[in-house]
Amino acid sequence: MRLALVHARYQLLEIIRIPVAVVGNAFFPAAAMLFFVVPFAGDDPTAATYATASMVTFAVMSANIFQYGIGVAEDRAQPWEPYTRTLPAGPLPRFAGRVLAGLLMTLLSLVPVVVIAAVATEARISLPGFGAAIATILLVAVPFALLGLAIGYALPSKAAIVVAQVIFFPLAFGGGLLSAPGSAPGFVEAVAPYLPTRGAVELMWAAVGDFRPAPLSLVMLAVWVVVLGTLAAWAYRRDEGRRFH
Repeated sequence: MRLALVHARYQLLEIIRIPVAVVGNAFFPAAAMLFFVVPFAGDDPTAATYATASMVTFAVMSANIFQYGIGVAEDRAQPWEPYTRTLPAGPLPRFAGRVLAGLLMTLLSLVPVVVIAAVATEARISLPGFGAAIATILLVAVPFALLGLAIGYALPSKAAIVVAQVIFFPLAFGGGLLSAPGSAPGFVEAVAPYLPTRGAVELMWAAVGDFRPAPLSLVMLAVWVVVLGTLAAWAYRRDEGRRFH
């Protein structure tokens, strides 16, 4: 655990040294709250609560895909990364440290969304609901962290930036993050249950309100976790093989 904390501290220092990386994770969800949620759903407690949960999911996805996808790809290009792979501690502390740093940055990216919801909308949540939302955030971060790791270990940094951007918005729009429950266009409602974003946002809706997730969305979310975990492990092993053979 101590080594994992050391790696987490190193990762956080690297991120903090580039403030735009910290601000960027929170900008798009906060901007979406200000331009779309506050004027159109801010006066309706139920709609504002669900919309805030959607923007929280949006922020979780953004933080994990870009931080892991681009961050890992950039780290692989540095001399420090192959050196750490030769250390006797093995890869687990490095992975654990990266995950801890990622979770902290994810939570930080949510602060502007929560503040905007509290001061500029009628969104409401109980204390148990808030606790459930925090636990759900940690759960729904998993598939997007795995997706980011798969991108980061499979692609060079320039390609990773493009792929992360190309994947991000279709997942957000196609999963229904930009609309209220049941109000997305017909083609989105048809496609959404098969995307990891839909299962993630339905879990968030259930945590903050009286919403029952669709079984198909939850099953597909679990399938995506397995698929993305397998893909991330394959990308890591392939990158490891390239470096030492």
